[in-house]
Amino acid sequence: MAQDNFSARCDLGRLEGTFSRPTHKFYGQSYVGLILVLQTAKGGVASAWMLREMAARGLAPRAIVFDRANTILAQGAAFAEMAMGGPLRGRRPTSLIRTGDELKIEPDQGW
Repeated sequence: MAQDNFSARCDLGRLEGTFSRPTHKFYGQSYVGLILVLQTAKGGVASAWMLREMAARGLAPRAIVFDRANTILAQGAAFAEMAMGGPLRGRRPTSLIRTGDELKIEPDQGW
């Protein structure tokens, strides 16, 4: 969990599978197979196609959960066949989840 915003294009090294923005809390760490919990999505169409490319390379997060998302990232997650979630029962995920928590994503149950 990070109190950071998220842009697949600016924050993730799609060829390495690590966080690539030097000012990001998780800079240099792998995101592959993890559930990312972040404040909000930023960016546009490039983030959407990058999620798909990362998934095709086997270098994608397992899921992304946001306090606030945008429609471009929702489309990108769907295109990459990646689970994406938002507020849970009106509460921000970043206020409920901590780094190291084990999460189970069940979209049919509300996430």
